[in-house]
Amino acid sequence: MPHHSSGRSYPPVRRSATDLPEEYAQLRAGAPVAEVVMPSGDHAYLMSRYDDVRTVLSDARCSRAATVLPEAPKLTAVPFDAGGLFTMDPPEHTRLRSLVAGAFTARRVELLRPRIRELADELLGLMAEGGGPADFNEAFAFPFPVAVICELLGVPFTDREMFRGWSDAILSLTAHTAQEMLEHKLALVGYLQGLAAEKRRTPGDDLLSALVGVHDDEGPLTEHELITMAMTLLIAGHETTVGVLGTSVFTLLRHDGGLGLVPSGEDELASLVEELLRVNPIGDGGPLRVTTADIEVAGTKVAAGSAVIGAICSANRDESRFPDPDRFDPSRRGTAHLAFGFGPHYCLGAPLARAELQIALTALARCFPSLRLAVPAADVKMHTGLLVNRLESLPVEWD
Repeated sequence: MPHHSSGRSYPPVRRSATDLPEEYAQLRAGAPVAEVVMPSGDHAYLMSRYDDVRTVLSDARCSRAATVLPEAPKLTAVPFDAGGLFTMDPPEHTRLRSLVAGAFTARRVELLRPRIRELADELLGLMAEGGGPADFNEAFAFPFPVAVICELLGVPFTDREMFRGWSDAILSLTAHTAQEMLEHKLALVGYLQGLAAEKRRTPGDDLLSALVGVHDDEGPLTEHELITMAMTLLIAGHETTVGVLGTSVFTLLRHDGGLGLVPSGEDELASLVEELLRVNPIGDGGPLRVTTADIEVAGTKVAAGSAVIGAICSANRDESRFPDPDRFDPSRRGTAHLAFGFGPHYCLGAPLARAELQIALTALARCFPSLRLAVPAADVKMHTGLLVNRLESLPVEWD
């Protein structure tokens, strides 16, 4: 792709924690396939409309595996490793995903719900004991999803601060240097190798033990795949939910009714969570893909070997798909948002993330009905320079 000196930089800058960058609405209206410059300096095509984003997410010619080829355009200075779910296409992707899919099925998540509720109640109990005002991020939005994924994977919860630092650096767009990103990645790999060795000696009733068993007995998992898989699940399993949980509570607290909007009915609660997922994007774009053949999107020809990004956050605000798309509407039904992606890479952890959000909001509304922002909404800032959207802090108080 030609390198122009000018060009829109990606991701667009957020002016506030409450709004998406205005550029997305402009792109949907006038440049649905726009050339952008990524943090690495490489160029990409950014798709901003719902139908086009869905196409990019599901078209086999928009490849994840091609992103790790040496000559491929890169999003950041330290891209994801080859051999992981994020950098594979079917059939290899299908094989690897099938090994862990069982742990995340809706049925398996239903069985986990009582334990997830216990974890939520424990943390909210600690938050209440600590008294207000508190930073909701530190008190709950971070430790809760981490506790859940640690338990599921079999990672000690006491190590959370350590891997929190590592995963922040690994998910950095511009917040860390390439050297820092690499060092933190190697530290996490070393940690997981040690943990896998421990599970080999004394297996537990957890996903990492099960994966070690698969690797040792049947051999469909290489050591590299095993560690990359553990890293993917650990990072993706908490970072995204931490972010969405914080931004969702922020959305509710600045809306009339606050936590009073959290309904008791299961169907209504499920709908509220879907609307929160629609308006609070996990990240500003979608994972990078590279085209393996020439394609045409919205009348624009995109050559083979080009980087393409489907902006999920923009698709979820597409006027042609969602009436009054920028409005958070707790009673909106049947949104069919793309927050978890679409196609073969649809988020494996979607049932778990939904359950965590439903349980967290219900527990929060029950324990802290008077919860409110402790600072003006305009003072709440979005953490910048990361692949995931996360508030820097969320100061709250209650009666």
